[in-house]
Amino acid sequence: MVPLSWSILLGVVLFVIGAAGVLLRRNILVVLMSLELLLNSVNINFIAFGRYYADFRGQIFAIFVIATTAAEVAVALGILVALVRNKATLKVDDVTVMKG
Repeated sequence: MVPLSWSILLGVVLFVIGAAGVLLRRNILVVLMSLELLLNSVNINFIAFGRYYADFRGQIFAIFVIATTAAEVAVALGILVALVRNKATLKVDDVTVMKG
């Protein structure tokens, strides 16, 4: 059985890597992948604490986060396709104003 501290450490490391990717990178696709990494680190902690306390609610929260993330990815990729057609760039600095 894996100790709780190892799962928390893994979640913290993934969260820090994801936060660094969101804050430091300029490509929108890399920022979206970093957001996914952030949410997956939260899922690891939900499941680890649910297993530690012998409660299934952590897994239920993780499933809701995964469903929300799937919806976010679908909407974000649709926006990115429209953005590339109009601006032909994926840099965050170049796309500061979204006009209709």
